[in-house]
Amino acid sequence: MKAALVGTDGTLLHEARRATGRERGADAVVETILAFAADLRAHGEEHLGESAVAAGVAVPGIVDAAKGIAVYAANLGWRDVPLRALLGERLGVPVALGHDVRTGGLAEGRIGAGRGSDRFLFVPLGTGIAGAIGIAGAIEAGAHGDAGEIGHIVVRPDGPDCSCGQRGCLETLASAAAVTRAWAAASGDPSADAADCAKAVESGDPAAVRVWQDAVDALAAGLVTALTLLDPGTLIIGGGLAEAGETLFTPLRAAVEERVTFQKLPHIVPAALGDTAGCLGAGLLAWDLLSTEVSA
Repeated sequence: MKAALVGTDGTLLHEARRATGRERGADAVVETILAFAADLRAHGEEHLGESAVAAGVAVPGIVDAAKGIAVYAANLGWRDVPLRALLGERLGVPVALGHDVRTGGLAEGRIGAGRGSDRFLFVPLGTGIAGAIGIAGAIEAGAHGDAGEIGHIVVRPDGPDCSCGQRGCLETLASAAAVTRAWAAASGDPSADAADCAKAVESGDPAAVRVWQDAVDALAAGLVTALTLLDPGTLIIGGGLAEAGETLFTPLRAAVEERVTFQKLPHIVPAALGDTAGCLGAGLLAWDLLSTEVSA
């Protein structure tokens, strides 16, 4: 878990990390979160001279932000955890709950790589591929909280099976996990991963170049579908694969440009906030919550 004390302008005032301890069970994870938040508040009181006035928390899985409930998270064993109410009771301050990717996207759009862009799409490339749709300084959650799931756009109907039940979803072909699988098979080294593939591409290994370009082509196909639907001004790419820098961005920009016809090309840029995006986004959610309460 990553946590932070965040100023009104999104400034990171203090950051801390703590093991989730998910092996102890879902209830223990919730208690760890509550204790971590209380310790963070105490740190602010002791070292910054004032207590936090609101809290934001970003969690994975299915989230009902309006009701403050962590509906389901497979990795944590959660079902219908009333996290907002539990944190509010422990801390005695207003609490905002958000989805981890959308919360990270909020930070990237408002104070990171998308700063100044009225319409953006944030796409982190990790174990899977997710997305956050930024509109006028906020993140669009959709009618059922599922907006932005770009990883489940089908780009190759005859492609690999996806855990969602479809075949050829973007994340089965272009996520860091997909590149890892493909490069481990192509290189004959079961321990090889996506970062190793990127290094091999940089050294000119033809097998690595084929694996990498296959992933880039699939990613470009999915992104062009998203561009057609959303017409963002800025496309922010984050996650593990983005750490390859221009090894990813140079061929990706070219592949997207090749595929567009009438669509306008957005600025395609790397994420700027790294793994602090979620913390900063949670802080922004908290400040937004206070602003909403004041205006109401």
